[in-house]
This record gives sequence, structure tokens and C-alpha cells, in this order.
Amino acid sequence: MTRTTNARIAGYAYLLYIAAGVVSMLLLNYPSNGEGAAAKLASLAEHTSEVHITVILSLLNCFTALVLAVTLYGITVDEDRELAVLILSCRIGEGVLNVVFVIAMLGLVWLGTTHAPDSPDPVAAHTLAAFLRKVQSWTMRVGATFFAVGSTIFSYLLLRGRMVPVPLAWLGIVASALLVVVLPIQLIGFDAGGMLVWLPMLVFEVAIAFWFIVKGVAKSPNETVRTAAG
Repeated sequence: MTRTTNARIAGYAYLLYIAAGVVSMLLLNYPSNGEGAAAKLASLAEHTSEVHITVILSLLNCFTALVLAVTLYGITVDEDRELAVLILSCRIGEGVLNVVFVIAMLGLVWLGTTHAPDSPDPVAAHTLAAFLRKVQSWTMRVGATFFAVGSTIFSYLLLRGRMVPVPLAWLGIVASALLVVVLPIQLIGFDAGGMLVWLPMLVFEVAIAFWFIVKGVAKSPNETVRTAAG
């Protein structure tokens, strides 16, 4: 595929990823409320439809991350093959880690709704539920760190290759680098910036998605040579 084709696919994938993520957060907001593991499990059990939709959307985002891995590689491979492979690897790592989040969510649903004879006793179930929620939190932040590193390199190659407007590429570098710094700090227990640190990234991804869909990206020198030869 050409750079422009990869860019357009990536643009739609960005928008799908953002939409599915926002809807998942909204659907999980109420079922996740409650003080303590017991209350949270009870809330999940009362809202299994919302949780099941979240599981489907989260699984969709796992595959969308893989689509982005391939298309972002296709956009940048002619600029720097080694860095493009690193972008590919980071986005694949993000997608795989998202699977862990889905598995933990299914475990929470099972703990909140199962009444089988071999199910854990209430104390064990609440302990396991608290652990699975921690696993979800850790997985999200580690996966987001993989995403941020890949996005930083991707934005740098966009800037270096002048594939998109320079201010847009710089926005991507700054937004991504901010997350690279903040997310590990949040992972070890410090609430640095909360969710506000994601706002520049949201602006960048929406902007780059529409730019890719409408404008695409400039042809690489290799593409130009192949077109002329053909």
C-alpha cells in the first residue's frame, strides 16, 4: 500500500480507537462505582450488559491498535526503517497489553455473577477482585506507556519527513513526550496530572486523523521513484 492509503486507514483507525475508548469509559463509570471490592462486584453484577459492551469495545481496540501498528509502519518505513519497526513493536505491545485488561474484566464479571459450587468464597472473591482491578490499572498505564513511546517516535518521523504540517507534528511530539514522562510516575503511585495530561494527545490524534483522511501524506522519495519507473 502507498503512504496515502496507509494514512487514510490510520485516520479512520484513530477515530474508531478514540470513540470506542470514550464509550467504554462512560459505560464503565457507573458499574465501577462503589466503596470496596464487595460493592464494586455487586455493581458490576447489576450492570452486566454495559460491562459486556465494554468488553467487546475493548477487544475491538486491541485489533485497532494492531491496525495502527501496521499502517503507521507503512507511513514511516521509507523515512527510517529501524524506527518504523520500533513504532510497530510499541503499538503491537499496546494491543497485546489491552488484551490483559479484557481478560481481567471478564474475571471481574465472573466473580460478580457466578454462583457455581467451585466459585471462591466471598472473602477470596473480594481479594481477587481487588487484585484484578489493580491489574487493570497497571495494564492500562503500561500499555499507554508503550503507546506514548511509539507515538513520540512516529511524530518525530512525521516532522523529519515533513509529511504533515510542522505545528501538527510538533504537537504530537510534545503531547507524546509528556505522556512518556508522566505515565511511569503515575504507575509507581503518584497522581501526576491525572487525566488532564491526555488532553494534548486527544487534540493531536483527532487532528491527525482528519488530516490523514482528508489530505493523506506526501509521497516518499522511494514511492516517487517506483511511480516514475512504473
